[in-house]
Amino acid sequence: IENLSPEKSINLFHCLNELNDGSLVEEIQQSLRSGRLSIDKLSPAQWSALVFILLSSEKDLDVFDLKKYSASEEALLRLLPVVKASNKALLSGCNLSDRSYEALSSVLSSQSSRLRDLDLSNNNLQDSGVNLLSAGLKDSHCHLKGLRLSGCNLSDRSCEALSSVLSSQSSSLRDLNLCNNNLQDSGVKLLSAGLESSHCQLKGLRLSGCNLSDRSCEALSSVLSSQSSSLRDLDLSNNNLQDSGVKLLSAGLESPHCELEALRLRNCSLSEISCYSLVSALKSNPSHLRELDLSHNNDLQDSGLKDLCGFLKSPHCRLETLRLESCSLSEISCSSLVSALKSNPSHLRELDLSHNNDLQDSGLKDLCGFLKSPHCRLETLRSVQLLLWNFYF
Repeated sequence: IENLSPEKSINLFHCLNELNDGSLVEEIQQSLRSGRLSIDKLSPAQWSALVFILLSSEKDLDVFDLKKYSASEEALLRLLPVVKASNKALLSGCNLSDRSYEALSSVLSSQSSRLRDLDLSNNNLQDSGVNLLSAGLKDSHCHLKGLRLSGCNLSDRSCEALSSVLSSQSSSLRDLNLCNNNLQDSGVKLLSAGLESSHCQLKGLRLSGCNLSDRSCEALSSVLSSQSSSLRDLDLSNNNLQDSGVKLLSAGLESPHCELEALRLRNCSLSEISCYSLVSALKSNPSHLRELDLSHNNDLQDSGLKDLCGFLKSPHCRLETLRLESCSLSEISCSSLVSALKSNPSHLRELDLSHNNDLQDSGLKDLCGFLKSPHCRLETLRSVQLLLWNFYF
């Protein structure tokens, strides 16, 4: 059995199992149960036994986490049949190389592959790895819906390959995470060509920490206003977009073709001017947005929130989640929020006001009074000061 291929070894185990000769399988099962399975010391036959056991377990095939066995390329290549049969594969931070990406591309293009969600974050994928994966992603047999490539040392060249995937007639991708890669504005421009394709079905795009400026917002605004755009969730956090970027993005938000439901702009160097731009756009096309995150924009201040409250009062506002952590808000903001929520209280379910040190007791008292109101529909309110206020008072 030592010289057999993994596929032939697995078939042999099926035969042995039917003949009630499962000694090697039992040996591996006992090691798994005891937690003393040493991956480094497994023989080829024992690897095949492990694959056989995992393929026989529906539980293990729902989510395959390589780190449960060994965060290494050798383990991935040995357990590739399990990856192919799994619904979700977690391969984050496993020191993979192009050899793995080529093998995974083959898995994606396999007619028998069940893989729908693949996490390759925090591997040194680079542009070469994305190019290898792209061949599998464009194959007509690939049905992958979620792909996470956060922190994979990608550049704008990767965006060209991914854009080709998104515009492919066979692409089934719904969620793409490219956070913490040096994509820059040139990368987003390349990616936008795929996003505007009539074949693109992407609903979630995460570009946090990708070294973007307002120029990226211009390209994404074009995507949002495209009649073929399917984007529902956009994360642009931790980029230097500034007010000029939000103004450009707002042109897309107010398009009747835009159906964005979640927008995250955490730590984007925004001021109250951005709130004015956003409110103006959302009042023009208000019915879709459910989540807005403007946290860690220190220059937003009370004047910015006052503009947002004007939108919250609108009967067309459907916002359910509003995050304003670390926005330099004072007790004036609490009064504005309470007034807005009393006017149109039925939709907002989650409000985050954490780390706004100037809210003070008077502002918190207003909030607490509203929380007791029968019209209040808030389910989650985050505020460090509120916790302290409740503790002391």
